[in-house]
Amino acid sequence: MKGFTRTEPRFSLCGLNCVLCSMHLGGYCPGCGGGAGNQSCAKARCSLEHGSISFCWQCPKYPCSHYESFDDGDSFVPHRNRKQDIAQAEKLGLGAYLAQLEEKRAILEKLLAHYNDGRRKTLFSTAVYLLPLEDLRFVMAALDSRAKPGEQAVRERALAAAELLQEAADRRGIGLKRSQKPKKG
Repeated sequence: MKGFTRTEPRFSLCGLNCVLCSMHLGGYCPGCGGGAGNQSCAKARCSLEHGSISFCWQCPKYPCSHYESFDDGDSFVPHRNRKQDIAQAEKLGLGAYLAQLEEKRAILEKLLAHYNDGRRKTLFSTAVYLLPLEDLRFVMAALDSRAKPGEQAVRERALAAAELLQEAADRRGIGLKRSQKPKKG
């Protein structure tokens, strides 16, 4: 969208944790305002109309009609918790929130580098995106206390990581599988 730029590519205007998004990490999306990404985004257009605000929560009209049923049943995981993530960024302050996102990104990179058997990227990405940081720290500490990556087959490491992440998600009632949008009508 002409005239729309972002100074913070790790956390989007509408609350996406871009730094953890598999599309962004894979180089398929530069993030809003970062180039050829979703240039038809209604929220980007709205931002321009409201003085080029950096984040929707800074708008006096937030939450507006753009946020009705915003996170309901979207199969694209980064879209699931945007309102919750915006609230967390507001509460902690952007700097502290971004520091947490960077710690989560480091955890995801470690999972992908040392525990991925070629079948777990989606699970790891989803779990890191949705689980609270304290749960991820616990899972990583448990994995670190086991055999070192070179001492165990990658398949065994992947299974152990997947089990620990699923247990953490189950304790929180967080589904790590894609959800479908409710049918209209």
